[in-house]
Amino acid sequence: MKKQLMLLVGLMLVLSVFLAACTGKENAVGEKEVEKDKEKETKTEEKPEEKPAEGDALVFPLDVANTAAAKEDGELTFGLVSDSPFEGTLSPVFYSGAYDADVMQFFVEDLLATDGDYLITNDGAATYEISDDNKTITLKIADNVNWHDGEPVKASDLLYTYELLGHPDYVGDRYDFMIENVVGMPAYNKGETDKISGINVISDKEIAITYTEATPSLLSGIVTYPTPRHHVGDVTAGELTMEEIVASDKIRVNPIGFGPYKVAKIVPGESVLFERSEDYWRGKPANKTVVLKVVSSATALEALKKGEIDFASVPVDQYENAKKVENVELLAKVDLAYTYIGFNLGQWEEKENVMDPSKKMSNKLVRQAMWHAMDNDTIGKELYHGLRFPATTLIIPVFASFHDGDNPGRGYDAEKAKALLDEAGYKDVDGDGFRENDKGEEFVLNFASMAGGETAEPIAQFYMQNWADVGIKVELLDGRLHEFNSFYDMLKAGESKIDIYQGAWGTGSDPDPSGLYGRTASFNYSHYTSEKNDELLTAGTSEKAFDSDYRKDIYNQWQALMVEDVPVAPTVYRYALTATNKRMVNYSIEAGTPNYNPWMWGVSE
Repeated sequence: MKKQLMLLVGLMLVLSVFLAACTGKENAVGEKEVEKDKEKETKTEEKPEEKPAEGDALVFPLDVANTAAAKEDGELTFGLVSDSPFEGTLSPVFYSGAYDADVMQFFVEDLLATDGDYLITNDGAATYEISDDNKTITLKIADNVNWHDGEPVKASDLLYTYELLGHPDYVGDRYDFMIENVVGMPAYNKGETDKISGINVISDKEIAITYTEATPSLLSGIVTYPTPRHHVGDVTAGELTMEEIVASDKIRVNPIGFGPYKVAKIVPGESVLFERSEDYWRGKPANKTVVLKVVSSATALEALKKGEIDFASVPVDQYENAKKVENVELLAKVDLAYTYIGFNLGQWEEKENVMDPSKKMSNKLVRQAMWHAMDNDTIGKELYHGLRFPATTLIIPVFASFHDGDNPGRGYDAEKAKALLDEAGYKDVDGDGFRENDKGEEFVLNFASMAGGETAEPIAQFYMQNWADVGIKVELLDGRLHEFNSFYDMLKAGESKIDIYQGAWGTGSDPDPSGLYGRTASFNYSHYTSEKNDELLTAGTSEKAFDSDYRKDIYNQWQALMVEDVPVAPTVYRYALTATNKRMVNYSIEAGTPNYNPWMWGVSE
């Protein structure tokens, strides 16, 4: 442990010569999001004082302390903390990055709201009923729900979302289990029909969706964000191609939604000016305007201190500095996310992941060894002040009913790592300190990792040293870290030079992991597949899985399978840290509370 700590300290000292005095962004690996913006409506809790909790966890406030009334016609400024421009694919059908989700939260909504457990409720822009066999859900959209151009939100707009997601030419990443499970969707996706037989538009305001298999994911994973067909254009009618709609100004420059604010002006990649939607279905939003602007990880805290922004996510490596800023309040909770090391095991072929035994990382004993070699505890404690903690499985602790707390994963154990490599036949044949593979050939791994903030380089170098300590030679791909967008472009394109990579996932609100690790999941960048994986993922969303004990057992088995096969090695779970100016009111990071909704957020006089 002492050796690892000294390595980290040394790396930080060397790098500090080149880096700004302000500490940088915590998110060394970036993240892709697969979650939807959610409406939350339940109870509000007391604001606990920040203090150590049982088991070394931390307890932070979830709500701002300021209880004053929101300023009439105020302006709220949100700092989007990023060292890259936001991509600007401002459609829930097509976006894939967390930054675009940050932009959309102010003008995009789902029709159905969710509670604190991320389960759908009848408190949103639509209400629902589920049939006795749990296979059909009927939604009724309220009469006062209108797009920002004044047109009513129609049932056919929700149908259009499904028509886009299931279209044979769909270019996004969201054709997942809950889409494919719609009756008639596979035939529509294959181009065998131009209608989705399982979706029935009953009237302008009512729609029924029928599923092939009853599944508990209906309650937490159903897609209910409509798409304004009249605004973006109709792909199904041949008005434009899928590529044209994604590149269209109707999505990138002047998108519309039915949320609390409407887009007034976009400076692509840099800023967005939102104006209050006077026709918002819930009532009058708190602010006259909202300004979103990109701030770098190195300047975010200073911008908060000066009052240039009202709230922003805070890199956790800035935690100690943030605590000292008098006009800033810190909120935090364990996030719907985790960081991981991925192993390239194959490729994406004809909308399916295919394993390739010729890949360098095809031996699972080597993957197991590399997980054991990583000292994630030191990373969390020393670089992240305890706000990161070692990850054990691929279902996060937030999903308390399904996270297997008894599964230890593969903790740091260098001797175990060496033994596994010996067992795999990977030995140092030429005496240079690095192991050759089981055929006696040179074994050097190309590691893709992401730039972003002061910790990015130290973490990458730290893991590379961890692996070197057990005899595995790892080099940075192209000898450098890669910018956020280009990094994920490489993964999505299946860059064959990548052997291992460091990434992060926002999990979304549904514990079903098939959207990340399924055979047909385009987000499955490791390209791992197995019949057992297929079987367990299918069982986890089956009708039997309405029995929570059955589903828990299935997901325990799945977590154990992932610990055994290691298509990816989770590194740390994390607290999401938000800093707010103390003038901010009606703001909460607790899902399910009224103040979780952007229309409530404001500033006091």
